[in-house]
Amino acid sequence: MDRGDTSQERRRRFPRRRMQMPLWQELPLLLIVAFCLAVLIRSLLLQAFFIPSGSMENTLLVGDRVLVNKIVYDVRDPKRGEVVVFRGPEAWAPQPVDGGDPGLFSKLGRTFGDLIGISRPGAKDFIKRVIAVGGDRVSCCDDQGRVMVNGKGLDEPYIFDNSPLDVPPVAGECRSRQFAEVVVPPNQLFVMGDHRGVSQDARCQGPVPVDNVVGRAFVVVWPQDRWANLSVPDTFDSVPPPINGDEGGEGGGTGVPIRGTDSPLSGKGDIVVTMPIFASVLFLARSRRGLPDRQRRLRP
Repeated sequence: MDRGDTSQERRRRFPRRRMQMPLWQELPLLLIVAFCLAVLIRSLLLQAFFIPSGSMENTLLVGDRVLVNKIVYDVRDPKRGEVVVFRGPEAWAPQPVDGGDPGLFSKLGRTFGDLIGISRPGAKDFIKRVIAVGGDRVSCCDDQGRVMVNGKGLDEPYIFDNSPLDVPPVAGECRSRQFAEVVVPPNQLFVMGDHRGVSQDARCQGPVPVDNVVGRAFVVVWPQDRWANLSVPDTFDSVPPPINGDEGGEGGGTGVPIRGTDSPLSGKGDIVVTMPIFASVLFLARSRRGLPDRQRRLRP
């Protein structure tokens, strides 16, 4: 080496290697970061929801897990045909949940699961399909025994075990397929289960406020052989706007929706919400690149 070289030139020519964190220190740090990301995503963006009952069969089976987009309705209103998770209004009877007094470890497991969004739902958590929105007129039945929205009969191939037509309607009970015409109030939703024979829904318990909606269920993620996209059936595309347009709502009319339907994020929320997950995976992958070669390579 030339004696004339300065210390600055030597540092530039032979840069000092950055100190690498040992694996036993890095792994707990990565786990903590992953846990914090999971809590953040569960709280603000995305949540896994466990199906506790058969009211949505065979679209959703007991034990299925769906992903719920929690931000899509911040940029637009719920639409007819979408499957939504919501907190039951005070008038709604709670659904049965597993009884018994859980032990300490069970309580800790439920608390941890609730933080990251994989716990079982509570007695007032429901999942149903939106049949009508604010301002719509909904009733049953037409001459083909179909539910009618704004005078249009719905063809619903997703229905499993429909309620009987020959049972007269009784207030407060959902045993009959028939119900009188209901004008859905503004900012509320008329929801029904796909398994009409057992579903306790808006037919007998009333509409659900939009503010009670947790988010839209858009995909079945577990079990693996049940993976499916929860898209909107085509039959809802032909539903006309409300006959009387002064109530306002997403379905048409002259009223102003709660949230704009022409937002740049409208219809793209399910994609946008998954971006933090890919970001977390990328972060973990990049962090592993920084490990020394002796920690990354397998010994022969």
